[in-house]
Amino acid sequence: MESRDRIEEAARAGRQENERQNETQTRDRTTAAVNHSTRASLPRFIKPMTATLVQTLPEGPAWMYEVKLDGYRALILKSGSHVQIRSRNDKNLSGAYAGVDTAAKRINAHSVVLDGEVVAIDPEGHPSFQALQHRAAHPRHSIVYYTFDVLHLDGVDLTRLPLEQRRADLQRIVKGSGLRISQELPGTAQQVIAAVQRLGLEGVIAKRRDSRYDAGQRSGAWVKLKLDKQQEFVIGGYRPGNHGIDALIVGYQEDKQLRYAGKVRAGFTPHVRREVFDVLKPLHTARCPFIDLPNSKTSRWGAGITADEMDEMQWVTPKLLAQIRFVEFTAEGHLRHAAFLGLRIDKNAKDAVRER
Repeated sequence: MESRDRIEEAARAGRQENERQNETQTRDRTTAAVNHSTRASLPRFIKPMTATLVQTLPEGPAWMYEVKLDGYRALILKSGSHVQIRSRNDKNLSGAYAGVDTAAKRINAHSVVLDGEVVAIDPEGHPSFQALQHRAAHPRHSIVYYTFDVLHLDGVDLTRLPLEQRRADLQRIVKGSGLRISQELPGTAQQVIAAVQRLGLEGVIAKRRDSRYDAGQRSGAWVKLKLDKQQEFVIGGYRPGNHGIDALIVGYQEDKQLRYAGKVRAGFTPHVRREVFDVLKPLHTARCPFIDLPNSKTSRWGAGITADEMDEMQWVTPKLLAQIRFVEFTAEGHLRHAAFLGLRIDKNAKDAVRER
């Protein structure tokens, strides 16, 4: 299976035969709009437009859906043979992603600004932010660039055009370059969510088809729904803090032993922290229940617990489960972007294994 399959599979099913005609009509409208636009020199940088986090996707024909990619947001700016890849904070990424830089030189335009994301993809097509950060440890992952917008094309500023018109020429622009397009996902909001969840992808972006590109703005015209992984984990301790608990220490059963998974600090309100503290207080114990702590393999995410940090923790008898939402397991086997959702009283802590 090609590495692009997992992401692009989400956009394949449900295509209508008349889409090709609609795309041609939209491209014609774009050409007409460009012909009447004011020409401008290629900008040095455009601060990316961002999406607002939502709990439910908007519905209706005014909206289009895309996969939420788990990578680095980046602009490609091309002028002749000169190419730059710029991060959302205007850092030069060209040296870090030489393959993307080479592909960008093959774009079918003299000058262009593309918005998109640099993504690390495994052979099954599944993106991994961890692999993007630690490429040497993930040699089987490919680094690719998915574009979802064109902001400037051959001397014309397109940011005031509707999104659907801006995107109409993307296929021609990137054809044969090696860059990829973040395709529109067909179907209703619920159908899109089901497809994305089934493929194990991070979430969904919804954008108004008529939205202009509001540089540097977090606009309600673009929204994002995260579909992070979640499962139950055993609570083996906590780091004390305000309202009783600063972070939970959680793990899972492996060969009848409790293995450490990570610290969970997000997802609490002060009231919930006090409630969980009251539940855990009767379970206090002096003994650490985790077979693999202390663990000196601290990471950027602060996931490990060193020997010096062990004395800061309050251990508990591992009888309770917490439902945890997270993005992925890191290479060290720790949770990334973990958030507390609630206690589970309907399952046995001895049955809580790592879901794969």
